[in-house]
Order: sequence, then C-alpha cells, then structure tokens
Amino acid sequence: MSTSAPILLEVEGLEVAYGAINAVKGVSLHVRQGEWVSLIGSNGAGKTTTMKAITGMLNPTAGEVRLHGQSLRGQGPWTRVQQGLAMVPEGRGVFTRMSILENLLMGAFTRDDVQISDDVERIFETFPRLKERRDQLAGTLSGGEQQMLAMGRALMSRPQILLLDEPSMGLSPIMVDKIFEVVQSVAAQGVTLLLVEQNASRALQLADRAYVMDSGLITLEGPARDLLNDPKVRAAYLGE
Repeated sequence: MSTSAPILLEVEGLEVAYGAINAVKGVSLHVRQGEWVSLIGSNGAGKTTTMKAITGMLNPTAGEVRLHGQSLRGQGPWTRVQQGLAMVPEGRGVFTRMSILENLLMGAFTRDDVQISDDVERIFETFPRLKERRDQLAGTLSGGEQQMLAMGRALMSRPQILLLDEPSMGLSPIMVDKIFEVVQSVAAQGVTLLLVEQNASRALQLADRAYVMDSGLITLEGPARDLLNDPKVRAAYLGE
C-alpha cells in the first residue's frame, strides 16, 4: 500500500470519558485509502471505546474525527454510514428477530439505488451458508454465522472504510480462518480497514500498519511486520 495514498480517516487527540473515568486519553491515528490498519491491546485498553467514538456511537469529550479531511463532529452514526464509514461491532449485534435477508437489507438502509438486490446476491456468494438460510431468524444462527451476517450487513452499505471490532471473538479456529479469509477478500477489493482484534498475531501478520493501545493511550505504532517482531509486543500480546 503506497504511503502517498490520501488519508481517508484521521483521529486527532480523541478523548472519551465514562463519568469520571477517562477511557481514551488523547488518541491520534490515521488510515490511508486502501490501507489495512490493526489496533491491538489488552482488554480494557480503550479499543472498542475508540471505535464507538469514531462511528458516532459515543460522543468524545475532546478531539476530532475526520473522514476525507472533513470533521464528523455532531454527525450521528447513520450520517457517517452514508458517508462511507461502517462498523461490524463487537458481539455482532444482529437483529435476532429478523431474518438473514432482512438483516442484510437493514445494512442498506441509507441507500436508494437499484443495485441493492445485486449486492444481496454478492453477499450470498461470499457466505453460501447464509444463502441456504436466508429466511431463518438471525437469533437462531451459530456465533460464526452471526459474525458472517454482521459482516455482510456492514458491506451492504458499500463502505469506503470498514471498522471491525473483534471479529474472531468466541469463534472456533475453523470459523476464525473463514472470517479472516473474507476480511482479506474485502481488503483486496479496495475497502479500507481498521481492525480491532484479540488475535494479535493474525492482526499483525495481515495488516499494513498497526497501533498498540494501553490504558487509553497509543504506546506504539508502525509497520505491522515491525511490531510483530518487536520483543515488547511479542512478550505482552503474543505470549512469548
């Protein structure tokens, strides 16, 4: 990925608090167009809070989030989706009492074009297991199937940048492999990615660049391969 590519997403001095607790303490990061960036760190480091603030699900107490250089201050999550920013949340967040097809159509709620049905079929080609169960209620799916559905729903918005929050959490090794195959395929199609992932080894092996977050702060950043070989990172996050 060229370092001359324009910056698509920029986060500057982001701070988020839960009451008196400062969960995110001045985080700055950026993602260039076509780039895959991973954000790793221990539980409670502030990664999910950062993602929620980027998508507008949480209001920061300070700092700025920009998409294509334009501030997103005051814009709700739906508006950010319209502008090309979508997230697959931690825990999947599927609509359990709606069918697979209905969940996918909800992902396209900001669109009014005639290609929505084509995109549904494209998602079904990517996830044949969902096609077989298209009329099944999402709440009856396995964890892996729900993760596929959550990813498919986000892709239905045709995002320019896709945020993925712990996509492998709670899944079997076989399903983890499948999910990452899909993520790689999405990246190959030119979608920009910001990934939060508990599997630090996999996240660093596949990304272009990465940030390490600890106690609400970015403590390390750089090419993902460099961080993968960093003794401190390997000791803290790779169990070595």
